[in-house]
Amino acid sequence: MQRLEYALVWLIVKTVGALPRPLARTAGISLAWLVYLLHARLRRVGMRNLGMAFPQKSRRERARILRGVFTSLGRQLGEVCLFPKYTRENVSKVVVYDGFENFERALSRGKGVLFLTAHLGGWEISSFAHSLYGHPLHIVMRSLDNSYLDGLMRRYRTMHGNTTVDKDDFVRGLLSAMKAGETVGILMDTNMTPPQGVFVDFFGIPACTASGMARIALRTDAAVVPGFTVWDPALRKYRLRFDPAVKLVRTGNDEDDVVANTALFTKIIEEYVRRYPAQWLWVHRRWKTRPEGEAGLY
Repeated sequence: MQRLEYALVWLIVKTVGALPRPLARTAGISLAWLVYLLHARLRRVGMRNLGMAFPQKSRRERARILRGVFTSLGRQLGEVCLFPKYTRENVSKVVVYDGFENFERALSRGKGVLFLTAHLGGWEISSFAHSLYGHPLHIVMRSLDNSYLDGLMRRYRTMHGNTTVDKDDFVRGLLSAMKAGETVGILMDTNMTPPQGVFVDFFGIPACTASGMARIALRTDAAVVPGFTVWDPALRKYRLRFDPAVKLVRTGNDEDDVVANTALFTKIIEEYVRRYPAQWLWVHRRWKTRPEGEAGLY
């Protein structure tokens, strides 16, 4: 079964990747819409999440956002299939920097950079483009269940100098990278379980959230730089936006500071999701883990 899944994905990647960019995006969006139409569970999860996050919006408005999510996912799929075609010379046709000086300033401190990001817009494109522009980084990732697909994704993600850090080796990998003054990208918007996660508010609802970034930042004094790659319809390309480094909360109480900074990072992600709701991964069960004694939300 793993080989069959791999063969199907490989066929899609190679077929879409052989198309010109506008057609590749269209093909990716078409495939994503097919998933939207066929996958009722994803639609249910998406609408449930949107209902909790935006109770003031009508069902029609939430459905429009959800359809936009699949358009965003499909657009990114098309671009990922085109990764082998992109070079330092042509990547600006796909992604442009916005606020690069914020990243540059943080990197110059020499204590490492933690790239705070989320499953928003073109998250796969951000690290790829950043490496093509001459700034390779370490990517924290969980191995995919399908070993063949895992290998395919690792090859695409590391084409231009990026390296992967397995979640099982999270702490050691990050400490080593920070000591060397390097950059690590962390997607910090997925559901976690204790003790790796702590509960902080996300859209006003307690969400179990990875605390590793806060722990590493407090321990190493690495700069935490928010970075999000969003689709800009006016430019017809992605903007890789870097914000100024986050000022960490330091009260002297280690555990309180971990929770406070995790909440701060999550608030930054929420602000971006509110700004670009149709580009975030609403089909993920973000609030699956509940505080002890609280009923499930799905």
